[in-house]
Amino acid sequence: MATISGFQVGTALETADGTIVTGCNLENATLGLTMCAERVAMFKAMSEGYRAFTRIAIVADTENVTPPCGACRQVLWEFAGNLEIVMVTRSGETRVHRLEELLPLPFDGRLLNRQGQAPNR
Repeated sequence: MATISGFQVGTALETADGTIVTGCNLENATLGLTMCAERVAMFKAMSEGYRAFTRIAIVADTENVTPPCGACRQVLWEFAGNLEIVMVTRSGETRVHRLEELLPLPFDGRLLNRQGQAPNR
């Protein structure tokens, strides 16, 4: 539903049991509150009870492969770990990466103290 930018993205997130959960980007007038396809699929899967994932395919209506944005990389890392990222263009060009290649120094729970709070800075 890229009604403003026309930049259409769809995803297919595969769970550990082989279930496919799909998502698309959803835009609104402020654009800053837009939800990317990757996060839509992840939040949908999590809300349906899935907790383990193997890969996500990202298909964009573009000439170039489109990797996940920074916010999506962070969400994918926190909920799915080092999953496989498959990026596909409208012409079928495909690139495959592991998430750790796209997010080499992630922020995650390992950096928080035992009480689950961010350390004092």
